Amino acid sequence: MTDGKNRPLIHLSSKTFLLSCVLLSFVLWRVGLHHPFPSWLVALEVLLTVLALFIFGSIRIRLDKNALTYGAGLVIGATAWEGWWQGSLLKQEVSIEGFRAVLSFVYQHFLTLHGLEQLVHADTMLFILGLTFFVSAIAQTRLLETVSFIVLRKTKGSVVWTVALLAAIVSFSSGILDGVSMIGLMIRTLVILLFLAKVEDASVIYAVIVSTVITTVCGMWLAYGEPPNLIMKTNLQPHLTNSFFLRYCLPVAVGSYFIVLFNVRKRLRAKRVIMESLDVLDLQTADVRYLQASRHGQVLTPVDIVEDFFAESDSRREKILKRLHSGEPLGLSMVHEAVPENKRLEILGHYVSEELAPVLDHHYRMTPSERTSRGGDSEQAIYKTLHDVRGRRVRSQWIGALSFIPFIGLLVFHAINHAVPLFLASFAGFCVAFSGVFFQERIRRLVLKDAFHEYAEYLFLFPLFFSIFLLQTTGFFSQLSGLLITGIEKLGVSLVALIQYVGAVVLSAMLDNNVVADFSSRALQGLEVKLIHLFSMAQIAGYAVGGCWTHIGSAQSVVAYAFIRKEVNEHYTPFQWIKAMTPIVFQMFIFMILVVFLEGWFLN
Repeated sequence: MTDGKNRPLIHLSSKTFLLSCVLLSFVLWRVGLHHPFPSWLVALEVLLTVLALFIFGSIRIRLDKNALTYGAGLVIGATAWEGWWQGSLLKQEVSIEGFRAVLSFVYQHFLTLHGLEQLVHADTMLFILGLTFFVSAIAQTRLLETVSFIVLRKTKGSVVWTVALLAAIVSFSSGILDGVSMIGLMIRTLVILLFLAKVEDASVIYAVIVSTVITTVCGMWLAYGEPPNLIMKTNLQPHLTNSFFLRYCLPVAVGSYFIVLFNVRKRLRAKRVIMESLDVLDLQTADVRYLQASRHGQVLTPVDIVEDFFAESDSRREKILKRLHSGEPLGLSMVHEAVPENKRLEILGHYVSEELAPVLDHHYRMTPSERTSRGGDSEQAIYKTLHDVRGRRVRSQWIGALSFIPFIGLLVFHAINHAVPLFLASFAGFCVAFSGVFFQERIRRLVLKDAFHEYAEYLFLFPLFFSIFLLQTTGFFSQLSGLLITGIEKLGVSLVALIQYVGAVVLSAMLDNNVVADFSSRALQGLEVKLIHLFSMAQIAGYAVGGCWTHIGSAQSVVAYAFIRKEVNEHYTPFQWIKAMTPIVFQMFIFMILVVFLEGWFLN
């Protein structure tokens, strides 16, 4: 891989780094036995860890983020150990009960959901685990592609209105379902639509970037779809209820949606998909992708196919990719670039199916007038082959729709009784949705593979959450709460809320917004409920916006940036991302100033 300047990336050894951290942890532990370290050193180590995530995710020299956080977690734990041990109840219990006290401590804190919830937000992380599997199962029914083309037909090919309605659907869904999964689905669907509309690459990239705002800021209207929201909700229970999110966050999400719509309209208002001229495979996108998943265990784009079947040295490769980006079908692009018939048949057979390859190739070799007058037979053969696929797809979609009944039912049950674990809802939804594709082996494997791959993006958070828990035991957040109260007395509620919003934006642009949510929300504990609500709204909006501002501020940004580098422009840089995102971030900044001061005025 290369950086934005086409220079090869340098990957540091994860094993060497982890071994170094183990040795350093041992040294710090031994020193701490005789000279306990001050709490500010633990805070500094946590800060350096999260800054390192930003640095080694942005520069040419890279270090695996899991290795970084797990290694740093060992160092932080060794630094905090002796200071915690001297003041802990466990030390007193061990002196009285001996080894039994240790066993009891291990069971309560490491073997129960309640104990793990305090250490690493276990219920939240299990809910996200179930949610990634749930959304992955729903995704393989090709539901979003089906809805998108229905909308495209209803809007008579209008790109702006199709994107607007698609964005509204995804914004709503992102408040309930996993925003990372939703952005993956939205990006791929948007790119299909924009290529069909023959939109230039710059506008495609902008639409991909804006998808991060749709799934983060516009999806902040409820807690369940965004891990940072769930973390904040957990830290501030029982004050952040669903009614809080509807009262405070929904207006911000709706306002941000219209800001996005305003910006997208400026770029795409003249663009239109000519429905009558669409290729037969484009019209059947959902069925083709479902067929690919059932045959190959993966969903292939035309770009993927070209990159797999044409070497970089092949002059036809770039020419075909250029045609694809202009909206031309894969088969037609190969005909225009004089790809030999045997290779065309091989590629079309891999892209759709071997039995359809000759029919498709004949279809694309026709002239436009022949395709209009004599293309009916070939199109009917294609539709007939896809008919059985459509039946399986529709059945799996209906089962996927039914899976929302146990999912939403258990969410409501959890809201009524917090003793019911949250993760039961996502796992129940997954079990029902998964049954719709369970007997199709390759799709079943694809669901599990995609879900595992997506959840792996969250694994680096566990040692960070544990480190922040250790930081809390030092009394660090009590000191922050004191500073917050002093600030309210001197500056007023609205200005302090605005400072928190700006701080959350800046921090989340550099650090992962899950960490920012966990860190910043702990300082709000102990305040009046009305202040908790105002400051929570400011922080949630801040880390949502900040998470979009840079290419690593949130999991959604990471997904979108990787997609741009892989599918559209391999030389796209982080600075180009920031430049494109800054105007919309600035507009939302002004909007949030008005909201914060208005809410602060009502509070007074």
